[in-house]
Amino acid sequence: MTPGTHAEAELVVQASDSAKALSLSPADDFPEVFSTSRMIALMELAAARCMKPLLSDGELSVGVGVDIRHLAATPMGVRVHTRATYVGREGKLYAFKVEAFDDGGLIGEGHHTRAIVSTKRLLSGAHARNNR
Repeated sequence: MTPGTHAEAELVVQASDSAKALSLSPADDFPEVFSTSRMIALMELAAARCMKPLLSDGELSVGVGVDIRHLAATPMGVRVHTRATYVGREGKLYAFKVEAFDDGGLIGEGHHTRAIVSTKRLLSGAHARNNR
């Protein structure tokens, strides 16, 4: 993969993508706009799509770091698309510039890193850490 390689992901904002959907109790009060966590997930998906050609059988890419700014609110029913642009390696990590847009323009931007891991090793380590 060379710097400048990019991939995208998009969705139309639904109730399940909203900050309000994050509430765990009636005391949690968030607005019905696109959530920051869902925006980050969509940015990660774009980066993961970018890395797909690098993966061997039994491997996947996982998010390691995010440094994101959510700049503007997006209402329900509006299309959001993200773009991840590969900027180079940071040691063993793959680094991306990530951006999110809605019909009004830029809504988020930042830096994201991913690593390639063995799916089997990841899952066994997760289970071992939790004694399962």
